[in-house]
Amino acid sequence: MTIAVYARNTKDNHPLYLEKLAVLLKKEKVNLIVYESYYQFLQKQYNFSTELETFSSSDSLKSKADYVICLGGDGTMLETLALVRKSGIPVLGVNTGRLGFLASVSKDDIEKAASLLVTEKFTLDKRELLELVGWEKQFADVNYGLNEFTIHKKDSSAMIHIDTYVDDVFLNSYFADGLIVSTPTGSTAYSLSCGGPIMIPDSENFIITPIAPHNLNVRPIVISNNKTLSFKVSGRYDGFNISLDSRGSQINSSTEIKIKKADFRFNMISFEGQHFFETLRNKLLWGLDKRQ
Repeated sequence: MTIAVYARNTKDNHPLYLEKLAVLLKKEKVNLIVYESYYQFLQKQYNFSTELETFSSSDSLKSKADYVICLGGDGTMLETLALVRKSGIPVLGVNTGRLGFLASVSKDDIEKAASLLVTEKFTLDKRELLELVGWEKQFADVNYGLNEFTIHKKDSSAMIHIDTYVDDVFLNSYFADGLIVSTPTGSTAYSLSCGGPIMIPDSENFIITPIAPHNLNVRPIVISNNKTLSFKVSGRYDGFNISLDSRGSQINSSTEIKIKKADFRFNMISFEGQHFFETLRNKLLWGLDKRQ
């Protein structure tokens, strides 16, 4: 068995976590490989001296790893999607950041979680993805997202006009700063901050949420993810921004955009006792009553 570790080069991901993993996995005779940039960061900033094998790309990860441990917050978890891609390699998120909605394992429980991973005492939480159709090169072929796809105006320019279609049937015209197409996983992210609903992860839907709409009678809508969504964007200025999770690009106003459900899923590792409802209560203080 080979376990890979991915992390950003930040002080939150100090070498103690990797040292604990290296000791435990060596005892279990499990191979450990580390993202090369992170490994070099630890060597430079902390004089990290443990010799470990590294990987630097999606191809090298997929050829070596059985599982991935992600150290960081939810943003780092989203980045692992570009590494595992369609391989199906399960990812365990250890929260060394702030919210930890996707990276649900506490940093204090990293050794316990690694032991459960080695003995394969876990379940897979298979999350639906959305896919941008026809614009693979804009995102280096990683044209899919776990949280959301977003159309947004450029810089501080005027609002944009977004004609929206569901299976080629006209839905609505949005005059707004932008539009979010969210998965159930992303319902607690950008869409939520713009007034979108919370959905449980296994809901097979998209959420279309306008960003600061000028037409105030327009509200978020839930659409089956078996539908294909398409958008035609126009505005006072040529061009607008698009993004898949935290990865962005720019497209001209003449472009037609299509979004559909991806034909594969992102496998998140979940342990006994972990549940989305508990995460809602603990992370978003869902239903917290301060009157007591």
